[in-house]
Amino acid sequence: MDRYSYLGPEGTFSEAALRSIPESADAERIPCVSVADALDAVRRGEVMAALVPLENSVEGSVSETLDELASGEPLQIVREVLLKVSFALLVRPGTTLESIATVTTIPHAEAQVRGWLRTTLPDARFLAASSTADGARAVAAGEADAAVAAPLAAERYRLEALADDIADHAGAVTRFVLVTRPAPPPPVTGADRTSLVAYIADDHPGALLELLTELAVRGVNLTRIESRPTGVGLGRYCFSMDAEGHVSQERVGEALAAIKRLCADVRFLGSYPAADPTPVKERRGTTDGDFASAESWVESLRAGTPASE
Repeated sequence: MDRYSYLGPEGTFSEAALRSIPESADAERIPCVSVADALDAVRRGEVMAALVPLENSVEGSVSETLDELASGEPLQIVREVLLKVSFALLVRPGTTLESIATVTTIPHAEAQVRGWLRTTLPDARFLAASSTADGARAVAAGEADAAVAAPLAAERYRLEALADDIADHAGAVTRFVLVTRPAPPPPVTGADRTSLVAYIADDHPGALLELLTELAVRGVNLTRIESRPTGVGLGRYCFSMDAEGHVSQERVGEALAAIKRLCADVRFLGSYPAADPTPVKERRGTTDGDFASAESWVESLRAGTPASE
């Protein structure tokens, strides 16, 4: 039986996202206490893949996931899942709003309901949990009065939803990624995404611009870029990026090769189908045919037999 790990315990949004993948329906799902543990289970070969959160439309990227993918034994993203996030305030049966003195959840979730909590429970103290479901478990165990969690957790931990849809911004979406050990990427679909981490060789004016230029001149559009500390000193950063396209496409492959030449190191995190299946619009001069034609022309010049225009 196939096995998948995810950020647990049971009842997290990560579990809900994993359940949306058809291949996981008959698989064993293994909850882990952290993103790092879920990914390490893949590295050790205990599971075939891990489903972890990467970014949220309100709160931004999940730093732990970015850092774990950028370091340690290499892993590869093979799929992404978008999940609409709906928070509920979960309590033990009989609890009232007036009796709530402590509220627990993961900090990433607390940031998305902070305004609601400040207005509705201004005197409640926040307690950080390792996941939304761990917060629900803490409430069930009497360690906190209320938890901000997925509605799925209410049934799992025998809690009641005192309030539903409490997020400050309606329609928030979290992006999850399915991660495996390195392998050939899924076939190109025409609506793909490529992820990588680039380590600048030396800090100098225009270093980041050089990388971005290599992408821009080949018509490769970035959908996310952010800096993360490398841990080797202040001012030393790597750049985590998502770009439209697939490594098998000429424009993307050439851009990656150019970035590799400029950087001290580049970690390829995978090319995979985008959850939003909108085909990438290829600009003039950036199709595989355009690259093949240009390469053929250069070869003809080297052979002394210029191709006719």
